[in-house]
Amino acid sequence: MEDHTATGIGARPAPALRRYVDSYVGFDLRGLPAGVHCGPPSRVLTAVISLSDPLEMAAGVDDGSPVTRFGSVAGGLMRRSVAIHHDGRQQGVKVSLTPLGARTIYGMPAAALAHRLVPLDELLGALGVELVDRLRAVTTWAARFAVLDELLLRAVGRGERGDRVPRVRPEVAEAWRRLVAARGRVQVGAVAAELGWSRRHLAERFRGEVGLSPKTFARVLRFEHAHELAAEQDPLPWADVATVSGYADQAHLVRDWREFTGRSPTAWRRGEVLLGAG
Repeated sequence: MEDHTATGIGARPAPALRRYVDSYVGFDLRGLPAGVHCGPPSRVLTAVISLSDPLEMAAGVDDGSPVTRFGSVAGGLMRRSVAIHHDGRQQGVKVSLTPLGARTIYGMPAAALAHRLVPLDELLGALGVELVDRLRAVTTWAARFAVLDELLLRAVGRGERGDRVPRVRPEVAEAWRRLVAARGRVQVGAVAAELGWSRRHLAERFRGEVGLSPKTFARVLRFEHAHELAAEQDPLPWADVATVSGYADQAHLVRDWREFTGRSPTAWRRGEVLLGAG
């Protein structure tokens, strides 16, 4: 019988990439129960390259969203979880991009990908095909991360030389940075005032770049923190998760959990196939 294992190997990208790429994670899942993994909303745009069978994904959980097969996939910022149909075995690499990375690497604002899943080669063209082929040709995580560095640096160079799209407004980049640094526990109006903009102007500019309003993005950040706490092997009680991650009370946490995952916290914990896997 195959051992039940879930291995995750994280790495930081090359220094020249860190404005654009937040992290790499290699994963190898074997012998786990089949089910549906909820890929939660977060502060980053996610690309996943499968090193085994194609990924079967939908842009929502239990909401009728169609399931599509991807060899490699890129998604924008979401306000709901992505459903990843899982047969107990999967191997791949996850790349997390900042909104600035979407501009430079994909050649489009993050807002153009909001709430969407698209094949990675539609965004990167021949470079995306080469990336997948080379990742599948090497056999160690260190070699895979080196391939990612090499090809994403080429994508950055291509984007900067071509100047394909205007750069992110510095006020929007600073608002994103402040919201992320505070994990969503900051007043959007205060951020706007510090930038010299009205709250409405910030909301319009931020949504046009990122794809979510600053208020919704702050909610995603609080949920992301709560999700990290709840996914630990020895999680806190739900009331404590709510307090630590900045919710007014547990009822507000439950509301956001239902909106972002399509499930109550209890149902999510009962059905999430990767909890406690490694």
